[in-house]
Amino acid sequence: MPGNSQRRGAVRREGSKKARTVGSGGQRRRGLEGKGPTPKAVDRPAHKAHKINKAKEAGAARRPARRTRTSSEIVAGRNSVVEALRADIPATTMYVAGRIDADDRVREALTLANERGLPVLETPRGELDRLTDGAVHQGLALQVPPYEYAHPADLMHSELPGVPLIVALDGITDPRNLGAIVRSTAAFGGHGVVVPARRSVGMTASAWKTSAGAAARVPVAQATNLTRALEDYRKAGFFILGLDMDGDVSLPDLELATEPIVIVVGSEDKGLSRLVRETCDQIVSIPMSSSVESLNAGLAAGVTLYEVARRRLGKV
Repeated sequence: MPGNSQRRGAVRREGSKKARTVGSGGQRRRGLEGKGPTPKAVDRPAHKAHKINKAKEAGAARRPARRTRTSSEIVAGRNSVVEALRADIPATTMYVAGRIDADDRVREALTLANERGLPVLETPRGELDRLTDGAVHQGLALQVPPYEYAHPADLMHSELPGVPLIVALDGITDPRNLGAIVRSTAAFGGHGVVVPARRSVGMTASAWKTSAGAAARVPVAQATNLTRALEDYRKAGFFILGLDMDGDVSLPDLELATEPIVIVVGSEDKGLSRLVRETCDQIVSIPMSSSVESLNAGLAAGVTLYEVARRRLGKV
């Protein structure tokens, strides 16, 4: 077309494989040259989504790790509820069936709940059956809140006095053993108890009751990986001592008692697991009569804690 060769953009770019359309000036083609896929919004620094994501990451880095919790638990039955209240187990609500026959246990439960300021809800029996999952509740139930576990690292910096002393449990599944160990740990100056997150008992109402209130004074930590937690304690200067019948040293000859130590107690049927045993600095045995094969985990921990406390007091 006459005169079009003088229009802006009508000159063909050198090296171009295709001529520009006369009249477009090549603007659309040049606008697309050298640009790849559009980045995601969070990857574009000027975008609001990018700034929000950065703020979340910064907040997560500053925020301390949450402590893990167990699920809520229901204690059912008149004797169990009364014993739980006597042991001062934390509770959030007590449920009482409508038109319940008030015997001495019910009256005591109501008195203890009122003294603690615990909410008491009159509940239809059908609802109590549902709450207790069909257990024999006898018209009385108690809701125990989730236990808030400490982190294993928290026990290294305990505010309790004395040389650090921690008890770790390897495969203990009986809540009464856990409660007894928590109680012995408190009695002999221990700074805390560590339990694995899997294949291990947690702080249930039964464990609370057996601890006789000691669980309110001695923290219980939960480790995602017990072996790794023990390695972290070792790096922090602790000696790891495992309890087993075939020990490297007998308990009365234990010379590491005055050092920062972690006492590892294995399960009654299997003892210490292989990885945990390999992590220990020493395996300690408790001398016993030949007629007794072994002590249960709670007793073994109590005897060992007593001996450690005795040595630390210098009464050897």
